Amino acid sequence: MGARRIEVLRGISMEIGRNEAVFLSGASGAGKTTLLYTLAGLERPESGSVEFEGRQLYGSGSASEARLRNQKMGFVFQGYFLLPELTALENVLLPAMIGRRTTRSDAEESLASVGLGDRMQHLPAELSGGEQQRVAIARALTNDPDIIFADEPTGNLDSRTGNAIMDLLLNLARDRKKTLLVVTHDARLATRGDRQLHIKDGVLQ
Repeated sequence: MGARRIEVLRGISMEIGRNEAVFLSGASGAGKTTLLYTLAGLERPESGSVEFEGRQLYGSGSASEARLRNQKMGFVFQGYFLLPELTALENVLLPAMIGRRTTRSDAEESLASVGLGDRMQHLPAELSGGEQQRVAIARALTNDPDIIFADEPTGNLDSRTGNAIMDLLLNLARDRKKTLLVVTHDARLATRGDRQLHIKDGVLQ
């Protein structure tokens, strides 16, 4: 910020095991989302390195990094990020259109697995917030990724709907043997994974 330098993350060293569900908690501005984006290949760090399945995540070129994200990673965000002019099914098919791997039947199965088998042709505006987040989870699963990154996936939902979404996400990750990293400011939700990490002022505690 001008002449002022702000270190968002400071000296972080961490490992996430295969099939592990890790919850990252902390106050607003602590660096949770920046850390998640750095681990997910969306925010290149100024120093240090990120290793994914034995290979450096950064340094192989933007096209290679984008391909890795599409094939190996799934993303669920607080804001859903559904395209309003596309149906639920078409939104779930988007990663497949880029990666050219997933079929329509795979996308339909993903929507059925999140309880939306009868809502596939609905537009986002015709779905509740919880249903839209279910579509986002189905989209994250559609390319059969190894790891799912979820940034405040219940942040826009009431507590009851949020609990249901977290149940769904955890059950799907465990049933399908996915690694899961969830960012949340909700201390209650943060206890539900295999391990909880807390970040404060850019430092893991």
